[in-house]
Amino acid sequence: MSETIAAIATATGAGGIAIVRVSGDEAEAILKQIFIPATRREYFESNRLTYGRAVDARGDTLDEVMAVIMRGPASYTREDVAEIHCHGGRVSAGAVLSRALELGARMAEPGEFTKRAFLNHRIDLARAEAVMQLIGAHGAAAARASVRQLEGGVSGFVREVSDELKGLLALLEASTDFPEEVEEEVAAQDVTEGLRRVIQKIEAKSDARGARLLREGASIVLAGRPNVGKSSLMNALLNQERAIVTDIPGTTRDVLTERISLGGVVAELSDTAGRRDTQDPIERIGVDRAQRAAEGADVVLIVIDAAEPLDASDEALLKGADDRTVVCLNKRDAGQAVTRKAIAALTPAMVLETSALTGRGIPELVAELEKRVSAQQESAGQMTALRHIELAHRAADHLRQAVEAVEGGLPLDTAAIDIRAALSDLSEITGENATEEVIDRVFRDFCVGK
Repeated sequence: MSETIAAIATATGAGGIAIVRVSGDEAEAILKQIFIPATRREYFESNRLTYGRAVDARGDTLDEVMAVIMRGPASYTREDVAEIHCHGGRVSAGAVLSRALELGARMAEPGEFTKRAFLNHRIDLARAEAVMQLIGAHGAAAARASVRQLEGGVSGFVREVSDELKGLLALLEASTDFPEEVEEEVAAQDVTEGLRRVIQKIEAKSDARGARLLREGASIVLAGRPNVGKSSLMNALLNQERAIVTDIPGTTRDVLTERISLGGVVAELSDTAGRRDTQDPIERIGVDRAQRAAEGADVVLIVIDAAEPLDASDEALLKGADDRTVVCLNKRDAGQAVTRKAIAALTPAMVLETSALTGRGIPELVAELEKRVSAQQESAGQMTALRHIELAHRAADHLRQAVEAVEGGLPLDTAAIDIRAALSDLSEITGENATEEVIDRVFRDFCVGK
């Protein structure tokens, strides 16, 4: 913390600008030796970009730049922070960074600027993690969740339930210390009811599946026998000719994957080989891969040819359908050899009538997919980081043990031990009692310069 650090804060590659960031006690002194303002002003106004030149040790120009000093504590790290905005690319930014290092700065470690913001109490650990989640967000929904966390949504929720638990803990202790004033049976009932409310709140905010969909995106697999229109349906959903479409069964022999945005959630849409018995070894590999892809999918679209009677492979797919399944009764424009009633006799899964050729049912299919892959509750305090969810679940488990202890007639101070353990787990989310190992692990995955 006593050293001044520096790094390039922008991504590698050509671009409009590249930013060299310096933070620490020597940031302004280093800036003044690298940057010569065009106006020759002696004083730098804080938080104001100034035009000028970046120069090397001999005074030769490295680049035409803009520079700014942000004096602490009104800065990202709460230290003095200097930024030099060079032309894009690594050459000029690299030269400016090298000069900063020559002048006494140390190369920043991954996430060290944000780590200093945390250690200087500008942000807590949950908000620090939101920075990297926002940078790595795959879709608009994930970005929105990261912004809510950055604004303190998760931290606020943790404080809220922690305050409730502290109140319940105080009630337990009062019933133990002052039995003549606080009746133990009444206190035990109030505590168990309060603990159940907190458990429900924690479970609602720590949905692992919804968090995974936001972080990693969803997987949607089209399954069906050959020539039922899977590839055409995929092209209709993508609104482009991506998959090869022919009348020859077995055209698709591998899993073809494309990305699509559904309600702000990124989804991998996979067209798979048609399910059928085949002696072709290459097609057999494709069929096996199709089956594995469907087993691991979040949503499975079973595509049925409405213009042809159901065959054994159709029936096998429909009988194996589960709550992830949507049945697409496709090629509705070509006839009606299969009815909804016939499908309902084999599976309770939702059935949508579609035509990849005319576009019939495609908007309804998209709406259903958006509903199925959306994060169920996009709200303040919703946890998306795996670390937070694991700690929240651990806290909820401790609280269940506390409820069992009270209802089992054990001494109330037994439940107090579990409540304190839950409070410890929750405070680790915000970093209040996080170990140095945990903190290092959080920032280890950050990019350099942030």
